[in-house]
Formats: sequence, C-alpha cells, structure tokens
Amino acid sequence: MIDKLISKIIEKETPIVVGLDPRLEYLPQNLLDKYFKQDISLETAARAILDFNIEILNNIHDLIPAVKLQVAYYEMYGLPGLKTFIETANYAKSKGLIVIGDVKRNDIGSTAEAYSNAYIGYTPLYREYAQAFPVDMITVNPYLGTDGIKPFIDNCKRNNKGIFVLVKTSNPSSGEFQDLVTADGYKVYEKVAQKVNDWGQDLIGNYGYSSVGAVIGATYPHQLSELRKLMPNVYFLVPGYGAQGGRAQDIMGGFDNRGLGSIINASRSIMCAYKNKPWKNQFNSREFGLASRAEVINMKDEIHKALISNKTYF
Repeated sequence: MIDKLISKIIEKETPIVVGLDPRLEYLPQNLLDKYFKQDISLETAARAILDFNIEILNNIHDLIPAVKLQVAYYEMYGLPGLKTFIETANYAKSKGLIVIGDVKRNDIGSTAEAYSNAYIGYTPLYREYAQAFPVDMITVNPYLGTDGIKPFIDNCKRNNKGIFVLVKTSNPSSGEFQDLVTADGYKVYEKVAQKVNDWGQDLIGNYGYSSVGAVIGATYPHQLSELRKLMPNVYFLVPGYGAQGGRAQDIMGGFDNRGLGSIINASRSIMCAYKNKPWKNQFNSREFGLASRAEVINMKDEIHKALISNKTYF
C-alpha cells in the first residue's frame, strides 16, 4: 500500500492529502438552504455534507493522491453520518484517490482485531466475508503497546493496507505525556518512534518505506527532523498545516533527499477556502469547490518552493 501511495504522490507531483472533516458551519448558505428548507434532521445534514464533499472532490481529485476522512465528523450525525463517510470514501476511490480513515482506533486482543477487521480487514459473515468501511489506510493509537497494534499490522500484510501510528501529535498539549522522559533518557514519543520503525520492517516496499507509517505534527518542526533520523523507513502523515499554523518550511524535516517521506494534510484551509483570503474575493459561495481547488494549487506551490530551496524534489 505504501508503494501505491508514493506512486500517486509522484504521479500528481504533490505530497498533499486533503482532509474532509466537515461541519455544517463549513457549508455555504445556498447548500444549507437547499437541504434544510423542508426538513431538519440528521439525515438531511448527512445528505448536505455528502453533496459538499462530492463538489470538493470533483474539483481537486486530479491534483492530489489521497484524502483523509476523520470519522468523528461523520459519527456526529449518527448512522446517516456514517453512511456519508462510506459514500464519500467510495466516491473518492472512484476518482482514483487513496482513502485514509482517520479513526485512531486501538484496544487489545479480540477487540483490537474487531477494529482492525472493520477498517482494513474483513468482517466474518455466515460462510462469507464483508468489508465494512472502504478505506486503504487508517490512523491508530499505540498507547496499549504491541498487542494492540499487531492485529492492524496483520491486516496490512493480509490485505495490502496501511496504518499511521500516532507518534508526535500536532495539538498544543501533546507534550504533557509525549514529551515525558523515560528512565533510559528517551522521551515517550521517541520510544514510540523506535517501536513504529521496528513494527514496519516486514512491510517495506520498493521505495524503501513501510506500510506502517507515523503521524507527526507540522507544528513541531524540530521533532519532525529528529524523527526522520529515528525512523528512516517510516512514511509520515503530517497534520497541522494551514489552519493549525504549520508552514511549508516547517515540514521540510520530514522529507528525504528525493522529496519523499511525508504526506501533508490540510483540512479546514481547503474545505473553507471560499470563506478566506484571497479566495473569498475571487469566488462566490456557490463556487466553493473552485476555491478549494485554488487553495490546493497554492499549497502545492508553497511546498514545491520549499522542497526546491531545500534541494529536494520528487
């Protein structure tokens, strides 16, 4: 799976993943009016969000290799929301995109296996198997240790899937636990990084990277560079770009000398581009998809310039 992702990054010449993490307040007024004139319900909200997602995908699919769907934004709308999660994932796949389910699942034993089967495996039925959620890769939490991660790795091997393990997250309070120093002098996130590098050794592809990746926040550029050295075979999913404050120069430490090694996520800055400068002066609210496209192109240009200035380019 990591080779498939990297091949698409090279094909599109951009290491960008767009996060489709929708809230109703992100939708333009004309779309809200269209759906909520007659009925206010979870079903109506889910249909409106699907329409919003599809319009954005129609405008950006040719520019990017992947999308990331944060399941919490769909769970908010109950079963209709989860249906929209599935329909959005299927539509993105029909456009040739890799779909990352940002689900951050974990547990131990049979429960971890159930989570893994739901997202990157198959659910056993009577004499048959079914895929519950049509995603290619997911995020997972390493807090429970190896026996909580193993079922996910097993499904990566069986089903050509991938995972991104939380290592150093982008939120301001991540250091409360992740930066604590262990008895042997390493920070907790460094110990997790060592484990992630070990867990992925059996899944290294043709580009030298494993299908067991890591989540490293763009808001911590120094740690990003340190972790690239600690995890030479681990691909990074880097959130925090754009609305959370991460800049192009901040993420350069995650790349190798080929311009590979990281895929950079932006969500709100792209979904809500039509509300923000400079696009709100160029596109009206009905053209929100075009504004999203313009923001993706702008982000792509920013990252390309930074890669070139750092003498790396895929």
